[in-house]
Amino acid sequence: MIRKNDRFNVTIEDYSAEGHGIAKKDGYVLFIPGGAVGDTAEVHVVKALRSFGYAKILRLITPSPDRISADCPVSNRCGGCAFRHIDYAAELAHKADKVKNALCRIGGIENPPMLPAIGASEATGYRNKAQYPIRQQDGKTVAGFYATGSHRVIETQRCVLQPQVFDKLLAFTLEFMQTHGLDAYNEETHTGLVRHLYLRRGEKSGEIMVCLVINGHRFPEDFLSAVTDDFPEVKCVCLNENREKTNVILGKNTRFLTERTYILDTLCGKEFAISPASFYQVNPTQTERLYTKAAELAGIDNTQTVLDLYCGIGTVGICAASVAKTLVGIEIIPEAVDNAAANARRNHLTNTRFLCADAGSGTQLLIDEGYRLDTIFVDPPRKGCDNATLEAICTLAPKKLVYISCDPATLARDVKYLADKGYKLISATPVDLFPRTVHVETVCLLSRR
Repeated sequence: MIRKNDRFNVTIEDYSAEGHGIAKKDGYVLFIPGGAVGDTAEVHVVKALRSFGYAKILRLITPSPDRISADCPVSNRCGGCAFRHIDYAAELAHKADKVKNALCRIGGIENPPMLPAIGASEATGYRNKAQYPIRQQDGKTVAGFYATGSHRVIETQRCVLQPQVFDKLLAFTLEFMQTHGLDAYNEETHTGLVRHLYLRRGEKSGEIMVCLVINGHRFPEDFLSAVTDDFPEVKCVCLNENREKTNVILGKNTRFLTERTYILDTLCGKEFAISPASFYQVNPTQTERLYTKAAELAGIDNTQTVLDLYCGIGTVGICAASVAKTLVGIEIIPEAVDNAAANARRNHLTNTRFLCADAGSGTQLLIDEGYRLDTIFVDPPRKGCDNATLEAICTLAPKKLVYISCDPATLARDVKYLADKGYKLISATPVDLFPRTVHVETVCLLSRR
């Protein structure tokens, strides 16, 4: 019987979905943050439940050959980078195995047709988006990122996943708050003005959006001139009002201080306008590789009618299927639909139509209108597709389905459903859009039997 405060030696055998090392002691499973597969270590049990527990490493006896020195002083406390302590080749191999194992275990595919994983050429500074919580904590203003499994902010001056200009903008904002006597938000008392600093950057354009999420309505008017004087690359500045007691970052009302309500960026040779609520992948270099792979798998030509489901601002369809005879996009967020239509015009496309609807009702509308689709691109949120959407896809009966997923488990679940309806998985390609984190993107090609 394993008990709290027990100490013993174990060998790390695998990683959990959260990136913790997994070891077993007499059949009892232990999750060990900071463990690397191949480590032999002395551990201390900090929590013991009936069938599993948690432990921390007291001493490395034999380090894993994959282990490296973490290059971030807060990586062991911040919830962002689970794999900062292992070699990138080992991280990529684990992510590929994660996809394969999900397709086997959940998808019921005995030998998944895997293509080589597409790794990142750069594992630092790749994120084009940051959302920094700014909090009144322990009697002072702190900003950074949440600790794993909590809402306690780990103060961070430099995040190696972000471009350095984001760190400078965070420091500028904190100094502005101090100079103007502005309080940070306190979650417990629901007081304080500044809740989040939300930043977006166009990798190719260099343009930056600064959005302050505030627990109120008013903010010093000189913020706009101050931030644009110090950072001329800032092209869009806005205030988002969020007075709700909620974990959701953005509120419903956004007020722009600049004439521009968006920033521009280029992806796969196409130009996109990105607004505060727009979905836009956080790693543009890897996104180009992902969309290039999706286009290669789809093989679109000018005779085909293509659907981009969960289209957001139109990036997948415009990048991967702009040569189609007809491109239809479906998205539930009205602002994103407007952005998608504007992005199509921006890229001189006249073969597009964008519908504001949820995926299920939008596809049903196409069925009612008698659409015959050659290919569907589907890029759902982490929860995957609901049954109504999957049923509608099968009713539309495209010859090819290109499924882009950010969660191997929900991908495998949906692939199993589609297989039961007559679709065969032709290939699955892991694409690492999120180096040093637990997340991995996958692009799959399914073909109707």
